Amino acid sequence: MDYSIRPLTQQDEPFLWEMLYEAAHIVEEGNLTVQDAMNNPDLAKYVKDWGRKDDSGFIATLESNNQPVGAAWLRLLTGENKGYGYVDDQTPELAIAILPQHRNKGIGTQLLTHLLAAAKTFYPSISLSTRATNPAVGLYKRFGWEVLADSETINRVGGVSFKMKIDF
Repeated sequence: MDYSIRPLTQQDEPFLWEMLYEAAHIVEEGNLTVQDAMNNPDLAKYVKDWGRKDDSGFIATLESNNQPVGAAWLRLLTGENKGYGYVDDQTPELAIAILPQHRNKGIGTQLLTHLLAAAKTFYPSISLSTRATNPAVGLYKRFGWEVLADSETINRVGGVSFKMKIDF
């Protein structure tokens, strides 16, 4: 393993914007910039003002130069601020992304392992929203996430997305 995993801090917010872009970019098929993600209120709610009381997550960095390469984070989005994966006011939503050149190296698995171990002490479950064709669906299922019945929707780019949830 040539990378290390540590908890996210407020100082990591700029990298979270880049990771939000990567997560949304996959869905958008190339029609999005980091600034577009920051300006989209439906996306920005996952990162804006990172470091609130209920925010938690982990970042993967290269051991050689401490460069960040991926992140997985949770945010409790409730009331008027509900996210794409909203299920209830006690269940935070997962966001995760890895820089393209570092994917398929086990980094997402390690980030989720750390995140789930920490989250079990604070939350009864975690939800997420994903497109049906996302290669990470298999990873989520291996960890125990299940597709929620009747949660399929047509996403903002015309594809199918659904919600998944893991209960502890």
